[in-house]
Amino acid sequence: MLLAVDIGNTNVTFGVFDGEKLCVTWRIATNIDQMPDEYASFLLNLLHHQGLKTSDIKEVALCCVVPPLLHTFEELSKRYFHVSPLVVGPGIKTGVRIHADNPREVGTDRIVNTAAAHHLYTGPVIVVDLGTGTTFDIVSREGDFVGGVIAPGIAIAAQALYTRAAALPRVELVHPQKAIGTNTITAMQSGIVFGYTGLVEGLLVRIQQELGEKALVVATGGYAELIARGTKVIDEVNPDITLVGLRLIYLMNKV
Repeated sequence: MLLAVDIGNTNVTFGVFDGEKLCVTWRIATNIDQMPDEYASFLLNLLHHQGLKTSDIKEVALCCVVPPLLHTFEELSKRYFHVSPLVVGPGIKTGVRIHADNPREVGTDRIVNTAAAHHLYTGPVIVVDLGTGTTFDIVSREGDFVGGVIAPGIAIAAQALYTRAAALPRVELVHPQKAIGTNTITAMQSGIVFGYTGLVEGLLVRIQQELGEKALVVATGGYAELIARGTKVIDEVNPDITLVGLRLIYLMNKV
């Protein structure tokens, strides 16, 4: 079995593959201060509850956008699974040609998403990742990363409101029933959720115009379902696209 690990700024997502089948996924909060053994205690308990043993994990692949945690998870893999993980980064085959001024600036998770999008879908694809940041990855018909957009994430916007405005509370990010709020909480929920829906819609219109052809829009990330619920511009929600990409890239590099 392959353990795929997507280490993001807010969450660490785990997926266990048995061949092509994604058997189970878990998500835990990212904490740069945790040691390998602490993360392992979470992961081993999750495996146990799924009826899996550490010896079932024969391969590990990971991508990481939190540099301090890269060594943590490499150590975890070696100590508990006795495997040196494949780490997506320079020198690793991805099958993705990166059309960027500085390819090294492109996050590994975005490269992984590009590889998965080309594998899973036909034609050009726009992957909208609604996580800590809101990113748009544009994938050509040939599977190239041709550029993208980076905006602050919806949770960052919500946090800015209640930390910078003394009279505004922290609110739950749920889909509002209507745009016109009748109290502070519903007004904030409308502004945040519908506001970000508008951001996604507006950027997608511009991107599609620049592409000159219709691209499939796939949303992923922790807030994908929330935003997709209120718009018709998202064609599909795929929460596992990064994990699928990690498996693909692992296979490309398997000796």
